[in-house]
Amino acid sequence: MPSTLTGLCEYREEIRKSRFITLAAPITSAQQAQDFIEQHSDLNATHNCWAWKLGAQYRSSDDGEPGGTAGRPILSAIEAQDCDQVVVLVIRWYGGIQLGTGGLARAYGGGANKCLQGAEKLPLISRVPLQCTCHFSELALVKLRLTELDGLLTQETFTANGVDLQLELGEEHIPALQQQLAGISRGRILLHRDTPHSDA
Repeated sequence: MPSTLTGLCEYREEIRKSRFITLAAPITSAQQAQDFIEQHSDLNATHNCWAWKLGAQYRSSDDGEPGGTAGRPILSAIEAQDCDQVVVLVIRWYGGIQLGTGGLARAYGGGANKCLQGAEKLPLISRVPLQCTCHFSELALVKLRLTELDGLLTQETFTANGVDLQLELGEEHIPALQQQLAGISRGRILLHRDTPHSDA
């Protein structure tokens, strides 16, 4: 069963004079992943490479390292550890010795692996992808109700008429959320089952 992390974890190592710090944290939205990367990246470092996975969505970045030597190995480590809803950032300070493409992939993937191995994990409940549309004024309440039922907001799209939301929720909580949303909107907000798609 996939798991996420209970909180922030960190792993440090030095490989041929290059310093690597790996940070990993749980996320519930793509925006949260990007915020984490921006907050924790070190602008004085040589590279800030990262990857995150949230259900069918994932992203990775080599941040100037040769293509495929950093972001991909970090993402592979997330998958190898059967993690989901996780962001991993590996910060590197170059120490003057080239590691080569294989060495880089091992350093980034290995750091991510060791960081996730040592992290406290939380099993993820199987959630069903859903979608609904609400008015701007109802958004805060919808989010609150979703959080109370341990659901996830995976995407929000603002339109001229309101907000289109993509959610993930445990099957057993769907009737309760539908009832609460009907209460908020006098029966107007309807939950629809979504067909998951890869956002690669």
